[in-house]
Amino acid sequence: MKSVSAKELRGNLENLLDEILRTGMPLEIERGGKRLRIIPVEPLDKLDKLVHRPHVILGDADALIDITWEQEVRRVGSTAHYRC
Repeated sequence: MKSVSAKELRGNLENLLDEILRTGMPLEIERGGKRLRIIPVEPLDKLDKLVHRPHVILGDADALIDITWEQEVRRVGSTAHYRC
């Protein structure tokens, strides 16, 4: 958790609040030997942070069981060499 002084909070309030909203992580403020926290009221939906990866396998997970890898592996002696 990020921690700032009250002076840092005053000088950078807008950016710090944007960071809290973007990351969902609370901000701790130290003032007069006490600690306070600013936290988002609504929890951040972690699925919103997922990155689109078009090269990832799409489809039925059960179909992955039947994939054979013999074409990808070439045995030489007792070691296997993988084609990349």
